[in-house]
Amino acid sequence: MRLDRFLSNQPSLNRQDARLLIAAGRVRVDGRIVRDGVFEVREFSRIELDGELLQAGKPARYFMLHKPAGVVSATCHDQHPTALDLLDEPDRHELHLAGRLDLTTTGLLLITNDGLWSRRITQPGLKQPKVYYVETAEPIGEEYIETFARGIYFAYEELTTLPAHLQIIGSHSARLTLHEGRYHQVKRMFGHFRNRVLRLHRESVGPLHLEHELAPGQYRPLTPAEINLTE
Repeated sequence: MRLDRFLSNQPSLNRQDARLLIAAGRVRVDGRIVRDGVFEVREFSRIELDGELLQAGKPARYFMLHKPAGVVSATCHDQHPTALDLLDEPDRHELHLAGRLDLTTTGLLLITNDGLWSRRITQPGLKQPKVYYVETAEPIGEEYIETFARGIYFAYEELTTLPAHLQIIGSHSARLTLHEGRYHQVKRMFGHFRNRVLRLHRESVGPLHLEHELAPGQYRPLTPAEINLTE
């Protein structure tokens, strides 16, 4: 929220008090003086007024997980292990998934406690590219490329998929780049040709790529450079 609104929510301050205090340089956010009332503060921000701590803040956390098959993209589930179950982290209940993968789909899953960051990753309007490796039951023909690039009409949602890029790797394998995430989208797109997807693996989301060294079920924190790549 805005800094002036945060201050005005304090029991002893109103909106006018907040604006005057900010203008006078008496408010620090993460150690530096902020004189702009519309400056955005979050739950991770450390906020001080005249040296008095109003909000301690908490560390933002970001992870990439190599999701194995059989693991649910959820924070809790009655029948299957969840992505969060694979994390040996304190207060993991505070984390959430930045995007999801089907039960049988493997690959890159991003996990964080930063809602603003995860919205940048998943918001449809930002069209972050998602790259998948696909193996199918039947051969993949050249006609798939033009059809996927043109978009496929999904009658249930009454929409046409955004243009997608298909790179054929082998007779039964391809790499598909999407800019959206409809329900079972990859399987439904290949289903347009009555071709069943046997294996689906997400390699990347936006600028973030799953490391080959990260085995299924393993995870690691994102580096500061990786976190900033999405901005």
